[in-house]
Amino acid sequence: MTTVLDVIIQGILLGGLYALFAAGLSLIFGVMRLVNLAHGDLIVLAAFIILAAVAFVGLPLPLAALVAVMAMFVVGFVLQFVILNRAIGADILPPLLMTFGMSIIVQNGLLEVFSADSRRLNAGDLETASLPLGGGIAIGVMPLITLAAAIAVIVLLNQVFYRTALGRAFRAVSDDPSVAQLMGIDNRKLFAIAMGIALAVAALAGLFLGIRANFDPTIGPARLIFAFEAVIIGGLGSLWGTLAGGIVIGVAQTAGAAINPEWQILAGHVAFLLVLVLRPRGLFPRATD
Repeated sequence: MTTVLDVIIQGILLGGLYALFAAGLSLIFGVMRLVNLAHGDLIVLAAFIILAAVAFVGLPLPLAALVAVMAMFVVGFVLQFVILNRAIGADILPPLLMTFGMSIIVQNGLLEVFSADSRRLNAGDLETASLPLGGGIAIGVMPLITLAAAIAVIVLLNQVFYRTALGRAFRAVSDDPSVAQLMGIDNRKLFAIAMGIALAVAALAGLFLGIRANFDPTIGPARLIFAFEAVIIGGLGSLWGTLAGGIVIGVAQTAGAAINPEWQILAGHVAFLLVLVLRPRGLFPRATD
């Protein structure tokens, strides 16, 4: 019983990281129906920006993370406004091809600048600190902070989406971009703001990724898969569903690893396929929000 409880707890904590990977992807799909194939690589880019700010500029980790969040917002705004807006339309293929090309460019750019060596962000004693729960079960402080950050991000994005004028504009553009434009909404600028917010969230994901695991320029596509599966499991465009999807993958992977370490990643994919078979629209499709 203790082992099962520990698997569930550790899986929920791991799910917080996957929810952070997926939150920006979910927001972008909800606003402009865009699947950003470069999302995983942009998370890794954020991790390297934090690493560079710490190693070369000498900033403390929290300040370096803040710099990365602001930098990634600017990157997202410029990428969307200058490049991706040209591809947004009825055909989904052009933006997919563009983001695929961006993925390749980011990966190769990072390889040129940082080489293929694995790196890690140093969070000091927080990396090994834990809270004992008794019965041989302990919760890592950093995974707990990651889960809390994921919940805070989901709450904040929901508040923006449903309680602000910007959020009303996002929903209007999502429902009918042509009518929204006729009502005076600048779709191009709004899409750019949404991408900026998504990549700011990706910077937070890069921070926790870099603290909790080694990273190198080539791991972005795997992070994209985890993020994409979390979004699909939760229901396209549902932010709370994204958190649930991340937790489902995290628990499945932890359970798989408890049986056989080689089954960890496979178990997450199997859980994704099972949910897709049983609930093709996800656990919490946006239409039911």
